[in-house]
Amino acid sequence: MKISKVKRSNQKRTKLAKQGKLKTRRHRDKPKKQIQKPQQSRINNTQEDEEGSDDDRNMLEMVEKDDLSFLKEAISNKSYELLKKIRCTDNQKQSKKSKKTQENLEYRYEKTAFKGVEEDMGKEFKFLLPIKTKDGFVKTRAIEKENVEDEEMLEEEKEEDKEVDEDEKSDTDSLDLDLKEDTKDLNEIEHVSTAKLLACREEVLKSRRYTIGILSSSILEDPQLRSKNFTMLLDFMDEKNPEVYITVRKLATASLLEIFKDILPSYHITQVNQEGVKLKKDTFQLQNYEADLLKNYKNYLQKLEKMAKILYKKGNSMRRLNDREIQLASLAVNCMCDLLLTHPYFNFSNNIAKFLIPLLDNKLSSIREIVVKCFTQIFKEDKRGELSLMIVQQLNKYIKPRGHTVHHEVISVLLGLRIKDINLDKEKDEELKKQKLMSHKQRILALSKRERKKSKKLEQVEKELLETKAEENKKAMEKVFTDITSLVFTIYFRILKQAPSSKILSACLEGLAKFAHCINLEFYQDIVNVLSALLEEGNLALRERLNCIQTVFIILSGQGSALNIDPHRFYSHLYKNLLNVHAGRSYTEIDVVLKVLVLALVHRQKNITQNRLIAFVKRIATMALGLQHNGALGALGVIKTIMQLGKAAYILLDTDSGCGDGLYLSELDDPEYCNAKSTALWEIIALQRHYHNTVHQVAKNIAWEVPASGEGSLSPEIAKLNPEELCQEYDPVTVAFKPAVAIPKKVTPKILTKYEFANMKFENYVNERFNNVIIDDEKFDICASLRKRKSLNLAKETKISKRKRTK
Repeated sequence: MKISKVKRSNQKRTKLAKQGKLKTRRHRDKPKKQIQKPQQSRINNTQEDEEGSDDDRNMLEMVEKDDLSFLKEAISNKSYELLKKIRCTDNQKQSKKSKKTQENLEYRYEKTAFKGVEEDMGKEFKFLLPIKTKDGFVKTRAIEKENVEDEEMLEEEKEEDKEVDEDEKSDTDSLDLDLKEDTKDLNEIEHVSTAKLLACREEVLKSRRYTIGILSSSILEDPQLRSKNFTMLLDFMDEKNPEVYITVRKLATASLLEIFKDILPSYHITQVNQEGVKLKKDTFQLQNYEADLLKNYKNYLQKLEKMAKILYKKGNSMRRLNDREIQLASLAVNCMCDLLLTHPYFNFSNNIAKFLIPLLDNKLSSIREIVVKCFTQIFKEDKRGELSLMIVQQLNKYIKPRGHTVHHEVISVLLGLRIKDINLDKEKDEELKKQKLMSHKQRILALSKRERKKSKKLEQVEKELLETKAEENKKAMEKVFTDITSLVFTIYFRILKQAPSSKILSACLEGLAKFAHCINLEFYQDIVNVLSALLEEGNLALRERLNCIQTVFIILSGQGSALNIDPHRFYSHLYKNLLNVHAGRSYTEIDVVLKVLVLALVHRQKNITQNRLIAFVKRIATMALGLQHNGALGALGVIKTIMQLGKAAYILLDTDSGCGDGLYLSELDDPEYCNAKSTALWEIIALQRHYHNTVHQVAKNIAWEVPASGEGSLSPEIAKLNPEELCQEYDPVTVAFKPAVAIPKKVTPKILTKYEFANMKFENYVNERFNNVIIDDEKFDICASLRKRKSLNLAKETKISKRKRTK
């Protein structure tokens, strides 16, 4: 059989190695042949540049402005990381760099270092690397070569030396070319255009996108078999090429986010080490897959935290951050929020929530908005309540040590909680039930043994029935939500007590207004006193004042109606602040005003005096004149409901009856003594001429004493809406009227030919003045005529003064 030379040499070498006759050797030194340097003509390059200039311009037109600015900075700084790996010129072929660069350098060093010594000593010595002595001199070393016995071995060595020399020649050629390129780097960099640099960048990005897409799609096809692809995708998140690293990291993080959103299970994975237990093949594979998934998920979250940790910096350090770093950090925060929303009860969800809570107090408003949206959605969709309880606990821990000097969003997040149906007074009822049960047990002790056994069996059967109905889960959920409400009110009460002048007071008052019905009866009196003190100080803004009043009326409308609290002072505060709401800056408070008016006037109509109710109706109508059409509709809706419930406000529609004593004092802040009975709703006449058709209809309905049918009645679509719904339904946020306003008709003005005068003297005076002024029908300049008049009058005065002087 024929055997190749390489195989035969390998067989001989192994045979000699077994016998112990194989001798180690270094590569032989051979004289280096001079390599002719390739002469590159610059003329060809200039011709090619002229030909490719049109292509470069087309490329530049396709490039975005941000990429162009980035590439210009790269050219000015001379940072061509891409060009080190990609050759842009056509003459240079793309070839892989030699792996033996270190060996080639050693070879070149030996040739130069021992050139003179080799001639003196001859070729029978073998040269080694030099040694530095204690005195600081560099000493060359040489060893006498051993005699080779086997001729076959010599032949093999000669053949191998030839191969090595050929490799070394190619390596030295490549090294020389690299050295030439390094020396001409500055000259070549000047000729590189932005279009070529962009083309190189696009090539790298295409390859990265292609690999990321293939890896992610293969994971989604079969995640158990292709779990090793996670490590490659995670490596892309640590891309360090300065021209490409931002886009590559973004692509890798976004693709991994979508993969984990699809792959992660809804249950919590628990890893248990079962030693000595034999498992089925499927269960064993599933456990390994879950372990790998958790490991990769943990690595992904750690890298996201590393990217987003720059947002934890404070003060001037945040200003020094680059825009690209902030973009990557915001992307990482977005990914963490999406993972928390899609899988709120998977592993590491608590860790994600703890990491995101301090970002509610971040200086960047965009980051705060992302986290607020995430937490509000969690609060709305969280049915178990465990995650929301943990978030509220962490918020309480974060706010307390900082002395309530936090951003508004830290408190406003709590408005998204689902604690409307929770009542903290149930705990007392349960304690009373327990006491009754204890007394019942004492009676049971007097029963016989048979009766006790029967009662125990009945209790067991009842428990089983409750388990089938899932009653125990409901109780656990109620307990969780009661804990949440107690924590929320501790935060609110602490702010009212310790920081009544802080920026977060408005958010605290909004929360109290929303969840006031859940407060214990014991705290009602104290809260009312605190809120009245805040209103009397006068340091609050308009929305904060309205929230205080709303909180008090919510407390009094529920269980607090049994308390002896006089809301007269809060009515006067509400009456005073109504005219501060208009179509300008304060228009955003119209929704709070309508809620407070419904609570104070509609729900408590039986507890209001007639003078107060009439004064409020008059003040609401006055407020409606200065509002937009949706606000005016809400205000008119309040008046309509008051008139439907009672006939006390009909006095304002009668202009002839003088029921009041004296004049209407519109500037008085107390509604009891402003004497509103002696005035009328003249605002309704102005609102009947409103530009919006629906306002005109509702105003007409009120003027006709709110008829349900017939002339002046409303359509059922408008009549069924309450004041808040009217305001929301006709809101002009979309910059469109509902219904559309009709185009006005063209009216030709009447031309008066004759003028009638009541007095003849006045007619003569007008005619004289008209004749004195020369009027041109086509062009009539009033200013010029007045100047003429002044000049004539001055001339007359000068003449008169001259005559007097002469006399």
